Order: sequence, then C-alpha cells, then structure tokens
Amino acid sequence: MTARACLPWPHKALRSPAADVAEVTDDIRAIWSDMIETMEAMPGVGLAAVQIGVPLRLAVVDASDTRGQAVRMANPEVLHASVQLREHEEASPNLPGVSAVISRPRAVTVRFLNADGVVEERDFVGLWATSVQHQIDHLAGKMYFDHLSPLKRKMLISRSEKLRRLG
Repeated sequence: MTARACLPWPHKALRSPAADVAEVTDDIRAIWSDMIETMEAMPGVGLAAVQIGVPLRLAVVDASDTRGQAVRMANPEVLHASVQLREHEEASPNLPGVSAVISRPRAVTVRFLNADGVVEERDFVGLWATSVQHQIDHLAGKMYFDHLSPLKRKMLISRSEKLRRLG
C-alpha cells in the first residue's frame, strides 16, 4: 500500500467522467488499498480514484469513528436519496486550504460492486452519505464547489490559489 499524491485543481482529469470497472481484479484491489492509505494520510473520510489520477469509477469511504471500516466501491450509483437534507462542511485535497458548507440528501441507497466483485446495495446515512455522494460527484467530473453559486465558487477557488501562492 502506498499513499499517492492527489492531482491539483484545475487538472483536467478532475473534470473528466471516469470509466466503468468491468470486474474487480487484484489490480483493482491494489488501487483501493492505495486509495485507503491516501485517504488515511490526508486524513479524510473518502476518496475517488480520479483524485489520484486513476480514471476508473472507484471510491472508498470510511466515516467511522474508529477507522478501519472502509467501504470499497466500484461503479457506485445512487438509487434513492432522502428528501431531508443535511449540511456539512466539505473539502478536497485537490483544492487544499478551503472548504464550504454543502447541502446534500441526509441518506442514500447506493448500488456498487464490492471488494468481492458482487453487486451490493447499501444504505448510507449522515457523514457516510455525504462522503459517498461527494465521491460519486468526483467520478462524474464534478467538484463539491459545483454545488455553490458561481460567485461563491469563484471566491473559494481564488482563496485556494492565494493560499497556494503564499505557500
């Protein structure tokens, strides 16, 4: 397992939809292991493969208090989303130093290929649901700040660029 570097915004891969995973292989499992290592090193509660330059629909999420509970997902898709929304401050290692409060469904049902290559449907609630939706956005070429107004988005990106220049 190796922690990998996250692509810096505005790398074009962060705006490109990822390709579906045909089957779960040892190579896919190795990517998931690196993703978990990268997520833990941030530290974060989720990571999409595109964030580290792998253009595949792979994500990992671990919003547990104890850690070590990472859910590995290939080709995740939201089947159902709650009407009730939840606000949470979101950030991304691809745009360091900034964050924004984003409103997303409080609970989602997601279908994905699990680590055994079996189709699984699972309900996620709270921070787990927020992180899963955040990762699925990444796999579609979207960033969390795309949920903001154009003005707020521009201000957030400008603030991150200023922080990067100040080093």
